[in-house]
Amino acid sequence: MGVQERKRTEVMPKELKLTSHDLLIGPSRAPARAMLKAVGFTDDDLSKPIIGVANTWIEVMPCNYHLRRLSERVKAGIRAAGGTPIEYNTIAVSDGISMGTEGMKASLISREVIADSIELVARGHLFDGVVALSGCDKTIPGTVMALARLNRPSLMLYGGSIMPGTFQGHDVTIQDVFEAVGKHGSGKMTDAELKDLEDHACPGPGACGGQFTANTMAIAFEFLGISPMGRNGVPAMDQHKDDVAFECGKMVMDLIRNDLRPKQIITRKSLENAIAAVATTGGSTNAVLHLLAIARESGIKLVIDDFDKINRKVPLLADLKPGGRFTAADLYAAGGTTLVAKRLLEAGLLHGNQPTVTGKTIGDEATRATETAGQQVLRPLANPIKPTGGLVILKGNLAPEGCVVKVAGHNILKFQGPAKVYDQEEDAFVAVKAGYIKAGDVVVIRYEGPSGGPGMREMLGVTAAIVGAGLGDSIALLTDGRFSGATHGLMAGHVAPEAVKGGPIAAVKNGDLITFDIAKRRLDVKLTQKEIAARLKKVKQPTPRYTSGVMGKYARHVSSASEGAVTS
Repeated sequence: MGVQERKRTEVMPKELKLTSHDLLIGPSRAPARAMLKAVGFTDDDLSKPIIGVANTWIEVMPCNYHLRRLSERVKAGIRAAGGTPIEYNTIAVSDGISMGTEGMKASLISREVIADSIELVARGHLFDGVVALSGCDKTIPGTVMALARLNRPSLMLYGGSIMPGTFQGHDVTIQDVFEAVGKHGSGKMTDAELKDLEDHACPGPGACGGQFTANTMAIAFEFLGISPMGRNGVPAMDQHKDDVAFECGKMVMDLIRNDLRPKQIITRKSLENAIAAVATTGGSTNAVLHLLAIARESGIKLVIDDFDKINRKVPLLADLKPGGRFTAADLYAAGGTTLVAKRLLEAGLLHGNQPTVTGKTIGDEATRATETAGQQVLRPLANPIKPTGGLVILKGNLAPEGCVVKVAGHNILKFQGPAKVYDQEEDAFVAVKAGYIKAGDVVVIRYEGPSGGPGMREMLGVTAAIVGAGLGDSIALLTDGRFSGATHGLMAGHVAPEAVKGGPIAAVKNGDLITFDIAKRRLDVKLTQKEIAARLKKVKQPTPRYTSGVMGKYARHVSSASEGAVTS
């Protein structure tokens, strides 16, 4: 602890009743104190509020690799504000690395394990508050799900975005590498060019750089109020990120003093703010799953149709990848997420009176925004990219419970074509590479849902290969699985009910005519209900791939994607 940090040390009111008192105070708790002293804690340490620092650090990916550095700054901030930090770790699964393999089935499942493990450690050791550090896609909602369950003074800090790489004189992200695989397979890129791109796309630590799932959820949780406004958006390796981490350590101590808890912050209105942020920035379809899950953990009624209602009111303002030109680092330089909040507040599309972990309302935070002169990342309200947001919910005889379509980055309002049906992602990927998918086709990938996968794999390998092959604007795709936040084109994910649960997607055959109608919010196959029912009776469900272990357990207990794919 430096001199300046010592000077700022604050004392907690002695009369404050702390959860940790039940663990540490009194003669009967001598054994607990003895064990904590064995690892270096002192009587003075144990007399202060005990703050869990829930870290999702892992060595396997850039998204979370730097979180140990940030955790040290968080802990310093906690100490400076009069608390005692105790760091602990949980798991993380890299979507980008596991994409296109059997390993990707573990990704969404990891969200539940992250939430469970953070909750269990905090409950088991009676922490008074928690600062959660997140990075890759599922670590972000997983941490917040745990904070909502615990309902102790707490906040989440996102580790920040990676900086863009440089290839052939222009900025690139991991999205470009995935799409390059399709270009390479179709002869549009040489081995040397692919290797050069691979070597330069990811220049250091931080989560994937576009408005993919990680950055989508990072901004969503600032608007939810559980992350401090403007701080998640600071890039991973920006020198200011360490200052932000220190500030978050101090901030959790203020939350304890003021007894401000997640369920006071996470409300129906703050969830609507989060959805609006996703819509106006062209965010990932995965936000639907994760915000539904957060609502459930918080005891708030939120349904899939709510996303479409908000999307219809909110303009698409952010010109961000994958559908646009810029990265998360560019948005930060333009004025950041606070500027996004200011735009929505000015448009009357933000519930400005909602509290946040900073102690200020989100409306107060929005008024602090500054805009970089000449920036082109975030449009003015008078000149939106589109008059409505980036996500729509479709229903119809193929998706009675709904599905999610990302409309940022394309202008296709209606598409009709014959189905080409695949019962797993790998088969569809082979078909794309072999040239079996033609312009006008509707690719159907099923048995990849929450239970059927299990784990609801993302399909970036397939969708990027489609784009790389030059088919991005001439085919459509639907699946009961998920898409990466880096996916663009006409793609319907989260089709529910899923195939393994008897959803109509299981009845589709090659050649069936499928229609996407964005304006009418419909996804239909040209079959009568009687024909669909008759086909479903004849469907022979595949043998479950996993019957034991975490995968088998998840498959048996996970809910529909339309309910957030949560376990119960």
